[in-house]
Amino acid sequence: MRNKQNNELAVCGFAAVKKLEKQNSDRIRRLYFTEEVAPLFGGLCKKLASRKGIYNKVQDPKELEKLSGTVHHQGVVAMIYMPEITPLDSDITDSWIKNKENALLLDHIGNANNFGAIVRSAAFFGVKNIIIPEDETTSAITTSSYRIAEGGMEYVNIYSVRSIPRLLEVLKGKMIRIGTDLQARSKWSSDIKSLCKDKPALLILGNEEHGISQEVRENCDELVIIPFGGMKKGQKESLVDSLNVAQAASIILYELIR
Repeated sequence: MRNKQNNELAVCGFAAVKKLEKQNSDRIRRLYFTEEVAPLFGGLCKKLASRKGIYNKVQDPKELEKLSGTVHHQGVVAMIYMPEITPLDSDITDSWIKNKENALLLDHIGNANNFGAIVRSAAFFGVKNIIIPEDETTSAITTSSYRIAEGGMEYVNIYSVRSIPRLLEVLKGKMIRIGTDLQARSKWSSDIKSLCKDKPALLILGNEEHGISQEVRENCDELVIIPFGGMKKGQKESLVDSLNVAQAASIILYELIR
């Protein structure tokens, strides 16, 4: 839950708060927890005490529900300043190209839960650069996405861009722009490996309903689709049209780095 008055965001869930403690404990302004998990956050309480931060053991878990806006708080809530998303610029993309760093571009994913799951996968596979549209910066970083990312937020850099098609035009010839599309005809594994041999990849994922936009599609170097492998002998087609975008992201990222 976002506290607009104090410009704060509630981070909840054991894994999310523990990773926050490990990587960016100085961002935590206040900490609230139940008696059950108190022994697991003694070190963080000492850190907060050393800089006169606030920490408090609550008697009723419903207090954490009010702070976080969810029943899935897992007994702990940390309040941090609302994260600021860095606008993407040429200095940043130039460093990706120089260091051959891959990036993930999300074309209006929209769903905060999916965003959190994608962040988790990106962190797991070591793809630390994620780009989202400028008009989704307030809806992407939420208490829910933080919790579902399971600490992944601490290991990725999230950037915003005003125009995705314009970004793709600028990166033409510098990064391999690979879009996911249900109409693609690419040979999956061989294309991913060969395309990204000499240049870093910019992987583009679209939203659940419409996929990537036509303008984005036209600015991709290659379009790929996750092929159906067949669940039963003799089955010629999948029972559903596509995977959830977060599931698809995991498969694509695996193919990219393996």
